[in-house]
Amino acid sequence: MTELSKDQVLASLQSVTLSDGTPLGQSGLVSDIFIADGKAYFSLSVPADKVEAFEPVRRAAVAAVEALPGAKQALVTLTADKPASEKPATKSRPTGEQQAKPEIPGIGAIIAVASGKGGVGKSTTSVNLALGLAAEGLRVGLLDADIYGPSIPRLLGLSGRPMQGPGRTIMPMEKYGLKVMSIGFLVDEGTAVIWRGPMVQSALMQMLREVAWGELDVLVVDMPPGTGDAQLTMAQQVPLAGSVVVSTPQDLALIDARKAIAMFNKVSVPVLGIVENMSAFICPDCGATHHIFGHGGAKAEAEKIGVPFLGEVPLAMDIRERSDAGTPVVAELPDGPHAEAYRAIARATREGLGAGARKGPAIVFD
Repeated sequence: MTELSKDQVLASLQSVTLSDGTPLGQSGLVSDIFIADGKAYFSLSVPADKVEAFEPVRRAAVAAVEALPGAKQALVTLTADKPASEKPATKSRPTGEQQAKPEIPGIGAIIAVASGKGGVGKSTTSVNLALGLAAEGLRVGLLDADIYGPSIPRLLGLSGRPMQGPGRTIMPMEKYGLKVMSIGFLVDEGTAVIWRGPMVQSALMQMLREVAWGELDVLVVDMPPGTGDAQLTMAQQVPLAGSVVVSTPQDLALIDARKAIAMFNKVSVPVLGIVENMSAFICPDCGATHHIFGHGGAKAEAEKIGVPFLGEVPLAMDIRERSDAGTPVVAELPDGPHAEAYRAIARATREGLGAGARKGPAIVFD
């Protein structure tokens, strides 16, 4: 089967013309093109007041790309952006590709918390990392990007519906000083979200760009587990300042963590480091430490592939009970050892941002 290439996609967009006759491929509106498994992902950056007018162009772009040999699907989104003259001055990004992605006004840095698989405690880590960064004196937001399995409302004890903000914006919920948005606020907890890729992408972009976040130093994004459409949308279309990868110590989890790192590397998102979650079980009765899932695997992996090791968090009853109750340890037990572990990870993450975090190494899977 013919393998789809970026050049083919760009060439196909020459057949799509704008209202002034300019070929779309030469318009400067097309973002970097990412291709995975025959699927092409890119966005069209257009003026905010012309989004509706560009919808026929978007559909024509999809049709042109999907007509190519080897093309399984084209996932094209419209990204509303202000004219260059209206854009506020923003801090430089560590990589050239990040410059092409439209900034989110008012947000200093966006961090993705990811994992190659589910069940490793990524959402719990996201919540406590966000609280740890807030404890450092930063203004922090938390976006739950897991459309199919939103956990943040339960982890923070939040419920209800967000209020309408100015214009078409939505006001984020607030808890423990964090500004929070999740699809879990918009659908009932027991309702299955059965959406195809384009709907998920649209929801993610709306929760990111149509929420009145205000002024934030950091926005922490709790990514869905794995490396599918939603993850690629966030990695390719959002100006991520860096990523944090969560894993447990055992080999199976580390294999999937490598995939997450490889994805971020492929789209030039700096890897701030790896967190080893559930590193050891601390017996609540005797205080003994048991390495149920092994120990030190994530640290060894970080050293092996050359990314920072941000720290480890034990498998502890306090963390589990507080998470289930919506009272995370960093907020409710700030002086405890588990809160300190998360705060240390937050400090290391902040240092990585300040240092212009490094890009992950190239990882090849045969």
